[in-house]
Amino acid sequence: MRDQTGRDIDYIRISITDRCNLRCVYCMPQEGMHSLSQEEILSYDEIVYVCILMAQMGLKKIKVTGGEPLVRRDNDVLIGKLKQIPGIEKVTLTTNGVLLKEQMGRLAAAGVDAVNISLDTLDRKQYEEVTRRDQLSQVLEGIQEALAYPQIPLKINCVPIMTEEENLTALAGLAKTAPVHVRFIEMMPIGYGRKFPFCSEEQIRAVLERVYGPMTPYEKKLGNGPSHYYSLEGFAGKIGFVSSISHKFCEQCNRVRLTAEGFLKTCLQYDTGHDLRSLLRSGADSQKLKAVIQDAILHKPASHHFLEEVLDTEEEQRAMSQIGG
Repeated sequence: MRDQTGRDIDYIRISITDRCNLRCVYCMPQEGMHSLSQEEILSYDEIVYVCILMAQMGLKKIKVTGGEPLVRRDNDVLIGKLKQIPGIEKVTLTTNGVLLKEQMGRLAAAGVDAVNISLDTLDRKQYEEVTRRDQLSQVLEGIQEALAYPQIPLKINCVPIMTEEENLTALAGLAKTAPVHVRFIEMMPIGYGRKFPFCSEEQIRAVLERVYGPMTPYEKKLGNGPSHYYSLEGFAGKIGFVSSISHKFCEQCNRVRLTAEGFLKTCLQYDTGHDLRSLLRSGADSQKLKAVIQDAILHKPASHHFLEEVLDTEEEQRAMSQIGG
């Protein structure tokens, strides 16, 4: 599947729910968040059908996300079905880790290819400030459980909202003692994320190098997207960065998103794409669905414009929990 700029779109991030058991300050409000009803979100059969069609068009990699995907029942059953689709090479999962300890065995049995855990601090008080929940211990237990499956790569995703040196170095330190890749993801100015100060890759690297020494670029690819990694002497894992703002990588973008309500979203910044749910439920045949999917991908925006003062009128207004991480 190629878009208007010639980019090969072979990766989709699928939100299977907009619900979450945390209330991270940059993602959603503490109270009053309206959640979709069961009837409003795509069924697992609908998700699988869309992925079958897209795999026939060139889709190769799927990320299951949310909200928090582990709050939806039988998520492992979905992963197992996605793994069976001809042409799909990888099915991975992003989770906040709170429920991972009890579900990791089922996910492994379903064949999940990798797990990413979102974690912004190792300090219990700060964790509660960010997530509005006192559940750090459950996340740490989830990490330990995931490490019991060494065949399944594990990454820690950190949005640097707590930028103190002690916090950044402690998170990076997870990659020193365990085969875990720790990635720092720049805050996206979307929804509640617009309220928080920006911390660039260069700022974080400067902190880490003061403590751990020089960081050497790692040339091999680790994962589905355009993140990049560094090696540190004595570390079991790598340190990665997803620097969408300071190191704009739109020309390498290979992804689209499918929201929980079935909207095929082609760029994180813009509310552009197509509503697949209405087509699925109106009885549209496979050729019609493929044509709509191809049209959405063809018109995928060439790049985001987060740093520009004047933004497009189609800029996304929904919170990240409503879009899918």
